[in-house]
Amino acid sequence: MEAKAVSTDKAPVVGFSSGTKAPLSQAIVFGNIVLCSGQGPLDPETHTVATDDFEEQTLLTLQNMLRVVEAAGSSRELILKCNCYVRDMENFPKFNAVYRRFFEDCPRFPARTTVQASPPREGVLVEVECIAGLAD
Repeated sequence: MEAKAVSTDKAPVVGFSSGTKAPLSQAIVFGNIVLCSGQGPLDPETHTVATDDFEEQTLLTLQNMLRVVEAAGSSRELILKCNCYVRDMENFPKFNAVYRRFFEDCPRFPARTTVQASPPREGVLVEVECIAGLAD
């Protein structure tokens, strides 16, 4: 079985320092599993933090994650597990509300872990990564 890197310009990819290419893939497909790298609230075109509003950052982060998942051939309904990183846990209730709305029309919510962490980019208040399945 071979691993395949996934890349889409519908979700942002940024370097970690000025002028560098990110040392990661947006996602890897291995068998029927999609391993999606962490996504944040970056505008897919400008690659900059799109807003400082936490709820808007959360929604954009989830949308960016879904764009990568879809580029890999999966869908929102097949997202199995999310690892969520929130800079300030005072925003946890807001995160839950946006997350619930994002997945509420799916047959089930993904398994999830949420931790307080400082994302590596200034202004980023939330980051989400996921594991998704591929339909047979």
